[in-house]
Amino acid sequence: IELPLAGISLSDYNRVAVDIVPDCPGCRVITMTLGFINATAGGEGYNAPTGDHMLVLENGRTNRCYLEIADFRRDAMQALRLNFSINGRDMTTAESVSFKITGVVAQRIAEPERVSGWQPQAGKIIHSMTGYDASGRKTAIISTENFKKGADFRLVDAATGATVFTGRIAQAATTIGEFGVLDFSEFGRPGEFRLEAGGISTPTFRISGSSMWDDSCWKVLNFIFCMRCGYAVPGVHSMCHIDLNCSHEGKLYPYMGGWHDAGDLSQQTMQTGDVVFSLLELCEARRKSNPALAARLQEEALWGLEFILRTRLGGGWHASSMGLLIWQDGIHGSHDDIVTVRKQDVAFDNYLYAAYEAYAARVIDCDPALAEHLAKVAAEDYRYAEEKFARDGFGGWISPYEHTFNTSESQHMATASWAASQLYQLTGDESYARDAVRYADYVLRCRCDTPVGGLSGFFYRNPSKRSVVHFIHQSREQIYMQALVELCKSQPQHEKCSEWRTAVSDYGKYLKNLMKYTAPYGMLAAGIYRDDEYADTEAFYALHLFPPQDAPAQFTAQSNHGVRVAPGYFVKRFPIWFNIYSGNLPVHISMGKSAGICGNFLHDDELLDIAREQLYWTVGKNPFAQSLIYGEGSRYPELNNFSSGRIVGAMPVGIRTLADTDEPYWPQINNACYKEVWLTSAGKWLSLIAEV
Repeated sequence: IELPLAGISLSDYNRVAVDIVPDCPGCRVITMTLGFINATAGGEGYNAPTGDHMLVLENGRTNRCYLEIADFRRDAMQALRLNFSINGRDMTTAESVSFKITGVVAQRIAEPERVSGWQPQAGKIIHSMTGYDASGRKTAIISTENFKKGADFRLVDAATGATVFTGRIAQAATTIGEFGVLDFSEFGRPGEFRLEAGGISTPTFRISGSSMWDDSCWKVLNFIFCMRCGYAVPGVHSMCHIDLNCSHEGKLYPYMGGWHDAGDLSQQTMQTGDVVFSLLELCEARRKSNPALAARLQEEALWGLEFILRTRLGGGWHASSMGLLIWQDGIHGSHDDIVTVRKQDVAFDNYLYAAYEAYAARVIDCDPALAEHLAKVAAEDYRYAEEKFARDGFGGWISPYEHTFNTSESQHMATASWAASQLYQLTGDESYARDAVRYADYVLRCRCDTPVGGLSGFFYRNPSKRSVVHFIHQSREQIYMQALVELCKSQPQHEKCSEWRTAVSDYGKYLKNLMKYTAPYGMLAAGIYRDDEYADTEAFYALHLFPPQDAPAQFTAQSNHGVRVAPGYFVKRFPIWFNIYSGNLPVHISMGKSAGICGNFLHDDELLDIAREQLYWTVGKNPFAQSLIYGEGSRYPELNNFSSGRIVGAMPVGIRTLADTDEPYWPQINNACYKEVWLTSAGKWLSLIAEV
């Protein structure tokens, strides 16, 4: 449905509103998209619309819907468009639907949301809405609009109203601007508090230990449960994708199970593996302090493990992924059957599956038969990986849609080393210990041990040191520290242990040095780049999924917004990216996971603070004063989940950038993929919490 606007200007307005009454019998989830069509799209300082804003509607009632449009060019509006898509049929869906649409108006509001840049939302104290670790660094940020030099701030006990700490607002001039910083690190008493400064007050937050994050874990677990595939999720969907299959050697293997990938209905077996490991990690960390949470984490992990085991096709082959936007009717032989689920036999995949299976075999305490079977298949998948790697070396992916497609050689070998260490821990077989050392030797040849612009300790893609390891979407940056720390723990008497420990320490220093590029925020910068990485074409086009023809030129344009640290090298705060695959939540949380691993191993409180800062950024300590977890904190955005609607605990892909800039951009429009919910983000959240 389109409302023609005949080229009128809406430049004097910054919000549109519409009333929608759905009549959709049997529909558990109802979404529509609101399209914003201007004759001249984009322009400097504007968002060129890349999709539509998704509205989540309640059936049978008037839904008053709003969209702020200040960041869109709107000088020659052609139309507003409302669109409803039918994406297959859930069991309860009726034959027809209808919508009543009225009350379409343009409005002007006095205080629209800030959507770009580093300066905080005016009138707000930027803080971690969940709270702060009692023993760690605790800061909040206020904008220059609200900052008065020499002014004080107060920390107030929420229960009594008493002031428990008073401090001076510090003026901070950093690489990203000037800010007021409220530092209350020296206060460590547990409780519930609020900050007050310049007539502004925060909602209540906690100061506590690591258990402070458990409430968010329950919420994120709720999201993961609601993303189950092949399971009837109450209020969300019926049993789904019964007729989704992988064809292999004349047999059909069902591909229902695990969890849907994102707001769509796609599946990635390896992503399920990542999340299973995260669930089990946190389960181990909470067995004593919160046994109820630990039991629930293990229960959900078992659901994912079942899927991983059933998608093993034999001989190293796995049903691997499927891009999917529809529900299916569940009837074999009907029009919507699918037998084209992707499959692959790749050494990297089998190493990582083996690592996850071996870890699961060690920690699962409720099913001895399953643990025994996991130990068996872990050894098998490791052997398949060894055989495949001996034959074909690196690579072997069949599709760029695979989440492991961008794997570098150094990451490949770090994963092989970590898998071998996991099997050594499980079995005590010394051959695995030798393999772990041998593969780590390759990884260490890829590290930067000569400072570049004061930065070292990071990893290149291979020993040629032609391109630095980066991630733009799916990230497994933490695998380097997982591999090296596991080596140190499992082989502490080895003659190379001091070398492994030095590599861990140097990488920790690298993370520390990155923090100054985003101060006073705590989000880790994306890292150091070479300015000619695009010339390493094999690596460049593996990393950037479906890049545009002018990708090298865009790479250079974006690099010019980074910070030059040495001839030929620059630091970017956000990744260099070119297309829909943008949003950095998994990127900086994976780096935070690395900081946590290093901090715990080295007993380094500064690194543990860096790990926590990735959590703080996620739950509100960002320029937009929004939690990125739906239902966590006091402010959070509408996310994009057309398949399953609003879910408490949902997490998006993350904050993006606008055009070639290196500044955060978080528009009100919620199209994919930056505001699309993503299982990967949820898994990484749990994995990071396991470290702090």
